[in-house]
Amino acid sequence: MANHSSTEKAIRKIAKKSAINRNRRTRIRTYIKKSLLAVESGSKEEAGKIFISTQSEIMRGVSRGLIKKNTASRKVSRLAKKLKSISVTTKSE
Repeated sequence: MANHSSTEKAIRKIAKKSAINRNRRTRIRTYIKKSLLAVESGSKEEAGKIFISTQSEIMRGVSRGLIKKNTASRKVSRLAKKLKSISVTTKSE
């Protein structure tokens, strides 16, 4: 247990910040899952719209310090690659 009032306050602040970061991280993961489901459904227009919002959400996570820039870029790149693959397969069919 904390012995100083400043330490008690720090513990409260950390708990509050952790909850906020957990919500933000969960939001990013949810957007990524939505994007992957849209790609699997095969609807290029819907997947494109969701991809844009997902990309925005991932980069917001970078600005908030949740994830590193290279990690975010890798995730966005892989999502873009999957989105492009459905557009290529629909054209060739």
